[in-house]
Amino acid sequence: MLAIMLGPPGSGKGTQAAKLSQEKSLVHLSTGDILRNAVKDGTQLGLKAKTYMDSGELVPDDLILGLIKDRLKAGGTKGFLFDGFPRTIPQAEGLDRMLTEIGSRVRLVLDLDVSDSEVVKRLSGRYFCPSCQATYNYPNKLPRREGICDKCNVPLSKRKDDSEEVVKNRLKVYKEQTQPLQDYYKRKGLLKTVDGERTIDAIFADMALQLDRTI
Repeated sequence: MLAIMLGPPGSGKGTQAAKLSQEKSLVHLSTGDILRNAVKDGTQLGLKAKTYMDSGELVPDDLILGLIKDRLKAGGTKGFLFDGFPRTIPQAEGLDRMLTEIGSRVRLVLDLDVSDSEVVKRLSGRYFCPSCQATYNYPNKLPRREGICDKCNVPLSKRKDDSEEVVKNRLKVYKEQTQPLQDYYKRKGLLKTVDGERTIDAIFADMALQLDRTI
């Protein structure tokens, strides 16, 4: 079972991917985790990736695909759920070619649909306590008093990358690079759109049903 999770920043992909992976006994695959593990293990591809990472460069797609291929061939699981990959059409096409080589294919693409205004509201609504580092966010974890940490009773702060301006730019990049994947997988009959503006449990139940129908 190979499934892919799509959705804009702030859509809840990571939360849902973690829950689905645990519930359905799937491996939650993110490129970040794959790269870190390969570097930690000192594999040949991991050492190559490390040279790019150490110099602050993007790791080439073919190298990432090689790392993913090694992990898929290792098996030992009912399936895999990709989170954060592919991000572009060339990556999707490369993934398809690699999967064909090992006799596999993508079975399902779950797309979390969240409006731009909701994404901005969620991401620009993230705060942290500068004293104890506790985090708060809209709409799931609000402080008892607006703008004040529940534990330390000090004013909450906001990270620079959660400003409304930065969030809107992240959305712009997403639309330009990643959103075309919706059409790519729709043409293949693999795309299932899920309303991402409901409760976490409601979204999870919908996605779990889609997986059950595919497995």
